[in-house]
Amino acid sequence: MYLFYLLAWKIIGLLPEKLAYKLANRVADIAYRKDGKGVRRLRSNYRRVMPSISESELSNLTKLGMRSYLRYWFDTFRLNKWSKSRIIDTTTVIREELLRESIESKRGCIVALPHAGNWDHAAAYFCSTGITLTAVVEKLKPEAIFKRFLDYRQSIGIEPISHEEKTIPILLERLKSGKLVALVADRDMSRSGIEVQFLGGTAKMPAGPAILALQSGSPLITAYIRYLEKGIEITFDETIKLPSTGDESENIRLVTQSMADNFAKRIKDSPVDWHMLQRIWIDEKN
Repeated sequence: MYLFYLLAWKIIGLLPEKLAYKLANRVADIAYRKDGKGVRRLRSNYRRVMPSISESELSNLTKLGMRSYLRYWFDTFRLNKWSKSRIIDTTTVIREELLRESIESKRGCIVALPHAGNWDHAAAYFCSTGITLTAVVEKLKPEAIFKRFLDYRQSIGIEPISHEEKTIPILLERLKSGKLVALVADRDMSRSGIEVQFLGGTAKMPAGPAILALQSGSPLITAYIRYLEKGIEITFDETIKLPSTGDESENIRLVTQSMADNFAKRIKDSPVDWHMLQRIWIDEKN
């Protein structure tokens, strides 16, 4: 597996751009036709998002979703070779002031987002425009692959922290310093996730964004990233209001539910770029 990623990084990074992305679509279409576990899960997740569409529409959405997913990976193999001007010119941001005002006022900011579009491209944009960004990253195996991804994210300006570390104290310190903390938060990777109502079912999402917001007082903003023909569009939602029920657990639950509601709305608006090939609803089997 490590050799596959290493070769992909080298070969795809050297290909002419049009050829590289034509290859990405070809690989995506082959994966779609093979109908493996990830493709079947993506299809069932899309059915949750769009329960009223026909089977043919669902099949087409799944095919396009796989193309979007492979575009993410091919971007990953090339992004750290892009110039700052290209990263900036290929990024459109809606309500960017919500983020920048928080950073400029030294309050820090928490951005929570689902696995959609290209979150590394989004991070590279903010790093390229003067914002220091810290992100929690999933521990990958083998260690060599994890190290390669850490190096990649550092090369585009991200400070990556493994989710196996004691992340909350580290992230609170970054927020205290007025920095940006970005968390991909539509899938719980621990056993301590918060149950939320999400797109017609019960799912679990991480408590981290809510805990950080409630303990730091830094604004918590959700974002959604979708692909454009050339580049990405980042849409920020209004800052999540923090409750004060007097019950810490209930406050965390309410904030996490608000986050899930924002994710659901954006995913329904642009499902094709939601790259969720894993199970997230707890009422589903493997």
